[in-house]
Amino acid sequence: MAIKHLRSAFFTHFQPDQAAHLSAGDSLREPGGDYEGLLRQMKRLFNSKPGKKYGRFSEDTGESPLSAWLGDYLSDRQTFGSLTGRLFSQWQELLTGSQEEHHGHLMLVHEALADSEVIYLLVLETDSALRFDGRQALDTIEVLSLSRLNLAMRIELDDWRGDQRSENYLTLVHARGTGETGDHFIRLCGFTNQVDVEKETLTFLDAVEAFAKSSEPEKAGEVRNKAYEFCKEQHALGEPVEIEALSGYLDENEPQRFRDFASKTAELPESGVLHPDHRKVKKLVRIAGSGGGMSVSFSSDLVNQAVYYDRDKDALTITRLPRALREQLQRYLEARGE
Repeated sequence: MAIKHLRSAFFTHFQPDQAAHLSAGDSLREPGGDYEGLLRQMKRLFNSKPGKKYGRFSEDTGESPLSAWLGDYLSDRQTFGSLTGRLFSQWQELLTGSQEEHHGHLMLVHEALADSEVIYLLVLETDSALRFDGRQALDTIEVLSLSRLNLAMRIELDDWRGDQRSENYLTLVHARGTGETGDHFIRLCGFTNQVDVEKETLTFLDAVEAFAKSSEPEKAGEVRNKAYEFCKEQHALGEPVEIEALSGYLDENEPQRFRDFASKTAELPESGVLHPDHRKVKKLVRIAGSGGGMSVSFSSDLVNQAVYYDRDKDALTITRLPRALREQLQRYLEARGE
């Protein structure tokens, strides 16, 4: 990993009828060191963030000109400094028109990886911290938050500008609670959502479940577990699920078997790539539910082994209780004198 270019600016906006204040730093080329460490941490937060959205740039470059500016930069028609100057000015304008308060950093990073190049646009938040000043009096300072990332976008440059352009080269983090600022960030990015994550999650679950049921009974659980592990690993990397790669992972001896099966039984996208929500994919390996003061969760492999469900009585019988649960029940009953 190597940062080719990086620039950040700090924005504050506290009065709806006043202009947002902008304080921009220098455009840095291959800054290395601490900047690389900061980007690594932001990428960890980005990749682990649930509920990401996938899409492409809006064709309305008048409303959202970022794609046009990036094109000029990548074609050497403008410098990185000029690109970020325009971007920061637009963000300042959007914040000025907002009715909400805002303070935080906007950072644009052009990163070169081993086999691709990406650009990150990140809204960095701050935390308050205490320190002793030179007179040993307590003083409050603002430091970058290394645990929160609620607004961010990643641009896969090769997918965007390659000969075979992908339909979904943008990945967006747009967390709940970001309000008007979050809406302005989407406008700044020019993001258009092209992927129905909920639909693709159901497609993924249905395809894997049908494949597991078509396998030998003793291997059905293994199929579900491997599919979940593959999906979880892709989520950790911040990558979608390629059906071709998943097929090879599920059956090394017949690497095309799942792909061929899924293409006949499910409506797969032409790209052969799905963006399932890894939280919901967990249903492949765990059964869980809560309500009425009760919360139950167990591995699906335990059904009819340690967990038995009687449909007629709508009753669940659990054997081989976990030790901690058994001890809690015993203490509770003893305390009540039962």
